[in-house]
Amino acid sequence: MADLKEKMVFLGGPRQVGKTTLSKQFINNDEQYFNWDMLADREIIKKHQINPKLKAVVLDEIHKYTRWRTLVKGLFDKYGKVLSILVTGSSRLDYYRKGGDSLAGRYHYYRLHPFTLPEIDPDLKRETTLKLLKHGGFPEPFLSKNEKKLRRWQREKINRIIYQDIRDLENLKEITKLELLIDELPKKIGSVLSVNSLREDLEVSPNTVKHWLEILELMYYSYRILPYGYSKIRAVKKSSKLYFWDWSEAPDGGTRFENMVAGHLLKYCHFIEDTQGHRMDLRFVRDTDLREIDFVVIKNKKPLFAVECKTGENKISPHLHYFRERTPIPVFYQIHLGSKEYQDKNIKVLPFELFCKVVGIV
Repeated sequence: MADLKEKMVFLGGPRQVGKTTLSKQFINNDEQYFNWDMLADREIIKKHQINPKLKAVVLDEIHKYTRWRTLVKGLFDKYGKVLSILVTGSSRLDYYRKGGDSLAGRYHYYRLHPFTLPEIDPDLKRETTLKLLKHGGFPEPFLSKNEKKLRRWQREKINRIIYQDIRDLENLKEITKLELLIDELPKKIGSVLSVNSLREDLEVSPNTVKHWLEILELMYYSYRILPYGYSKIRAVKKSSKLYFWDWSEAPDGGTRFENMVAGHLLKYCHFIEDTQGHRMDLRFVRDTDLREIDFVVIKNKKPLFAVECKTGENKISPHLHYFRERTPIPVFYQIHLGSKEYQDKNIKVLPFELFCKVVGIV
């Protein structure tokens, strides 16, 4: 990776998405790998005893160390020309800034996503799509293709996020209610999220719900997308829609398909942003009369295309025609799990696999 020769590289992403496996490909032996969760490595890290003669090091989960920013800044400033530094973590490394000086200008940040269809199947076969839809894109459950193992993996992952990761980084007094929030969130996927409704269900304040949602986003468990606020369509401005990084947790059917498409589009946006530096946004379109399109992808504040997800393939959503006439969005896609391909004006109806190819999903 050329970036490692110039700056530090931070690699973020959900638990068990493959960060450690990927990062170890850039080193030659285990002596170059340090994990904060391993006691022997922790002592070396805390005493700042990392040897620059190693030439390259991986610092895994280092953000759990209060002074991690001071450590990596010192390593880079003193040994950056001879030591390549790759920092990985299952929370947003660009957010936790507890102690130490700013690292601005010293690192590139990459986000590692679950498997997407083109990544694991260049032939874009329907069979692979259905496996991804059922088992999700995380390596372990996808490769095992076993429903019982998937359910156990999901429960163990949630427990680790709540009782290890969040406990290490946040001081939460009502952590059991956070678990109740996680149990409620699958019902909210793809719909406009109501903080007030969640507040009533959990019997906590709106600010508490907002804070918990932010924590889950920082842990790469869920993410929210905002509306595309074009003035001529009386667009809603304060709503958001929620999705999971692991779309296999979404209810089966259209909701899970929509979440899987959201994951593919988010990866598309993050890849362009992290590798090319363009500002990318994933939004949705909704007006005050409740007309809606699932997604719109925006590059440098200009819309590239809009996407509507359907399980069927025969009828074009009337909302696509409505927004096509009233917004500057140049291309509209309606994608589905069928086989038909056709076009009505600039509304293109495509199977999911063909959509991945046409758009350039990675």
